[in-house]
Amino acid sequence: MTALVELDGVRKEYRGRRGAPGVVAVDGVSLAVRAGETTAIVGESGSGKSTLVRLLLKLEPPTAGTVRFRGQDLAALSRTGLRAVRREMQVVLQDPYSSMNPRMRVTDIVAEPIVTHEPGTGARRARPALRERVAGLLESVGLPGEVQDRYPHEFSGGQRQRISIARALALRPDLVVLDEPTSALDVSVQAQILELLADLQTRLGLTYVFVSHNLAVVQQVADRVAVLHRGRVVEEGSTDAVLRTPREAYTQALLAAVPDPDPHRARRRRAA
Repeated sequence: MTALVELDGVRKEYRGRRGAPGVVAVDGVSLAVRAGETTAIVGESGSGKSTLVRLLLKLEPPTAGTVRFRGQDLAALSRTGLRAVRREMQVVLQDPYSSMNPRMRVTDIVAEPIVTHEPGTGARRARPALRERVAGLLESVGLPGEVQDRYPHEFSGGQRQRISIARALALRPDLVVLDEPTSALDVSVQAQILELLADLQTRLGLTYVFVSHNLAVVQQVADRVAVLHRGRVVEEGSTDAVLRTPREAYTQALLAAVPDPDPHRARRRRAA
């Protein structure tokens, strides 16, 4: 299967201040994200997941290595070329409330990427068509189009995450990075959002990069998994292979830390 995104020997080092030693957040990561699949990046807090996402989206330049999208080196693109690529790469963040401007109505939140990338769509004469487009996006994520005149605080956490997803889909991207998209939600709402994401992927042919520390969720949604530890990929492969028969001690430790609802089975696992 064709790789949509390729990372080749990517490294990110942050310089220390006032003579302090630098910090290597990502160290020699090579990874391929296949078109139409969900690739999960997992690891504990501080493992380098968020830094890797910023590098993948060209929000920061790598210290070394190459990030390619559809075979194009992102570092070699002009500002115009990078702007065109950004249409095809969108992100859904962990906290749907903090990622929205509370003073903006939903219609403007969802329309913001459209107005930014499609000149003229924000003009007064174009507003009826833009509102109709926003209504369609909201309906595609399970919200009625009529809610677009409301503000973020008027919605539940799950509804706000649906709005975030609608905004990410506004430019019809090929790649959507999901950065802990369900960790701030109740378990029942998590299931609904995961079901929505799966349905959208099937209908729209989306490629997902799913960043998470929740291995139970990863096992449910991902085709492939990359395990990140201290900035390095220590294990990578199909979800079934990595999570059922992990080779690396770090992956085994992550799996052992997953809570088990059966107390007897949990005790047996700890004893083993």
